[in-house]
Amino acid sequence: MEDLYAVCKAFTDPVFIIFILLTFALIFCFLNRRKNNNVPLLFLSAAILLLYGLSIEPVANYLAYSLEKDYFHPPVVKKPVEVIIVLGGGVHDINPLNSSFVSETSAARLLHGVEMLNKYGAKYLICAGKGSAGTAEGEVMAREALKIGVPKEKVRIDAQSNNTWEHAVELNKMLADKNIGVGIVTSGYHMKRSEREFKKFFNNVVPLPASYSYTSSTQSNILKYLPQTARLYKTSIMLREFIGSVWYKIKSL
Repeated sequence: MEDLYAVCKAFTDPVFIIFILLTFALIFCFLNRRKNNNVPLLFLSAAILLLYGLSIEPVANYLAYSLEKDYFHPPVVKKPVEVIIVLGGGVHDINPLNSSFVSETSAARLLHGVEMLNKYGAKYLICAGKGSAGTAEGEVMAREALKIGVPKEKVRIDAQSNNTWEHAVELNKMLADKNIGVGIVTSGYHMKRSEREFKKFFNNVVPLPASYSYTSSTQSNILKYLPQTARLYKTSIMLREFIGSVWYKIKSL
């Protein structure tokens, strides 16, 4: 009964509905196609295949696994971790409340960062990111860190960096000791690129992923292969990360 309920919910997903409509459109085009005019049919077929492929769990999970597989085991810590840097994952303004709030991604990273600060006894928690909200990501995360008990003297803010490369550049300006132990806190899918950038400036970088997009599936085979919005969203994030990684490699040539 629960499986039936899950399938019924899946049928109401916007991506699934769009997929069904496109499929019917494809059938209609096929039945009413004219000779030597199959171009619309080809484009529609490609669109349906692409939408379906990017919206199912096996594809989304494979992409996430490719980015995160190196970080499923505890990191090798060769020396004390003295600095924990939390990379911003977004903040947003809520005008009726006259305030800026951390996104779910930033919240997960910040909470993990505080946990790592306590675990390793680090001297500083650095909240990094400028973002596009009215208040910088770093400042919003620092405010939340103070609320959950991080001592004010341990909190540092980078409110200037806009991306992964700039996070590393700004930390390089803040820390004179390039042999200091630096713990990077970000999402698992974003860790490979982040680690590579920080290692350009620091000799002891410890990856401390805050979350993972890859999941060991517990769903039935039917649900795995139904196109869903959440999986399309996950796939888009993974593809964007792959593109970002390639772009950073090109920049470093």
